[in-house]
Amino acid sequence: MCQNKKLYVLDTGTMKMDKNYMIAMHNPATIDAPTKPAEFVEFPVYAVLIDHPEGKILFDTGCNPDSMNEDGPWPEGIRRAFPTFATEECYLINRLEQLKVRPEDIKYVVASHLHLDHAGCLELFTNAEIIVHDAELASVMKSFAMTRDMGAYIWADVMSWVQKQLRWRTVKVWQKELQLVEGIKIINFGPGHAYGMLGLHVELPGYGNVLLASDAVYTKESYGPPIKPPGILYDSVGYNQTVERIHQFAHEHKSEVWFGHDAEQFKSFRKSTEGYYE
Repeated sequence: MCQNKKLYVLDTGTMKMDKNYMIAMHNPATIDAPTKPAEFVEFPVYAVLIDHPEGKILFDTGCNPDSMNEDGPWPEGIRRAFPTFATEECYLINRLEQLKVRPEDIKYVVASHLHLDHAGCLELFTNAEIIVHDAELASVMKSFAMTRDMGAYIWADVMSWVQKQLRWRTVKVWQKELQLVEGIKIINFGPGHAYGMLGLHVELPGYGNVLLASDAVYTKESYGPPIKPPGILYDSVGYNQTVERIHQFAHEHKSEVWFGHDAEQFKSFRKSTEGYYE
């Protein structure tokens, strides 16, 4: 087991949305309560940097820092439904700079999926190998070619990836687990929340094993039991199978599952401004 890696949690701000997107049908109306109110919830958006002897690895990249600008990449409807909030110190490039890391220092970027709050800064990493699920990249590029209304994917972000000629490496459907470097595996979660989801399993000798689940599991409430799927969902059967697989994988490897957007769990994390995990 590699003894020399360090894992940093990068706080890149927060986002808000209707809780029905996070937990589908979490508060349905009934004949006795026909006008139950919607709930607009706030949750963290974060990335993870791993400083490894074989190269620096970034897991997800947060939102584009210009997201909420009127002339920025996000359409108005997205800005109103999924507003994001971040001070300048939370911008990914600044979080990296705080650690004396430049975008060109990153060897691998593992994109759990390509939604707006996970792939918003991919364009920065022109020297890195961008690793993404094959079905995710194929489906997003097809949508990019056909329409500007891409839902949780941002047309302007994709355009910047094309213009910057990012170097892609895709994880095929049949590749269930891939060793990236010593002590770190890419886990192919398959379809569910998105067309194709990836996770990252990190062995930390001092802390213990960590499974970065991203939006394969939004929160502890999503994880169950019972499993609670999100409202933003591509494949409901795939989603449930993925969560069941994560339960089994975490049990077998004695791994702590880090959810994609759990506010309470995120509070407990040691942030990059406070230190790291090893």
